[in-house]
Amino acid sequence: MASEDVTRVAGNIGALNALNSLNYVNGELATHRTRLATGKRINYAYEDPAGLNLATTFDVRRQGLKVALSALGDSKNMLATAEGGLRKVQDILVKMKNKAMEAIGDTIGAEERKAIAAQLKDYANEINSITGQTQWNGTQLISGSGTMGSTASQTIGQKSFLVDSTGGSVGFSFSGGGFVVNDVSASGAALGLGFTTTDVMAASASGTNAYTVSGQIETALSRVKTGVREVGSFMARLTFKEDALSVQYTNTEAAYNRIMNANMAEEQVESSKFSILQQTATAMLSQANVAPQFILSLFQ
Repeated sequence: MASEDVTRVAGNIGALNALNSLNYVNGELATHRTRLATGKRINYAYEDPAGLNLATTFDVRRQGLKVALSALGDSKNMLATAEGGLRKVQDILVKMKNKAMEAIGDTIGAEERKAIAAQLKDYANEINSITGQTQWNGTQLISGSGTMGSTASQTIGQKSFLVDSTGGSVGFSFSGGGFVVNDVSASGAALGLGFTTTDVMAASASGTNAYTVSGQIETALSRVKTGVREVGSFMARLTFKEDALSVQYTNTEAAYNRIMNANMAEEQVESSKFSILQQTATAMLSQANVAPQFILSLFQ
């Protein structure tokens, strides 16, 4: 700051110094008021170029994690839909197993077994209906091949931060194949319960053939239980991944917040300070402008 010399009135150095201080105070006050208004510590790149660069990196990361968490939630909802269908199929198979056991006994006749066969056929048709209705965005989840994730339309996640740490596309399929009852062409992928109007239970007055059907139902039940287990295991993996990403998102958000967002209490203190300095600088500028007038006394 230049030294003041009140005897040289052509250049009012004192007033210029006061004006420079006032301009500085006005600039700082405007900065702190802007931060208070926006909640951001960095509103313009010139305020902190390096900080803005780092904050942008964190911002891209946190938004990506947010999308990933949303995708994981959708994936879990999809698997929950598949589980619901499988659990209902499992319940029906248990009822079918009980009916098959009734037909094994010799205390009932051929007509009773025929009625049981008709009921089992209805149960089987209901399983087919459930597998057809268990869909997600138009994709059947537990019918046919029973595969989720092997095609683009069924992909659970292709990014490394979603499912697979290797960065590849993750496929998920039931080891037992699909769960359509009458899909006899699936070469073992179906439940193998192809009940027809000439059911094996009705072919004999005895319960011998009921053992065969009971075994088929037991095999189908085992396959569905495997499917439920695999869905549950995959949902558990997604839950672990979701928990891990939640922690990453929180930490990334904290890092972004520390760099980019304003400390409102500190900004309020600074704003009050510079508001007072603005008033005092204005007063000092006024006094500096009238100070050289004392030189007129030399001409009296």
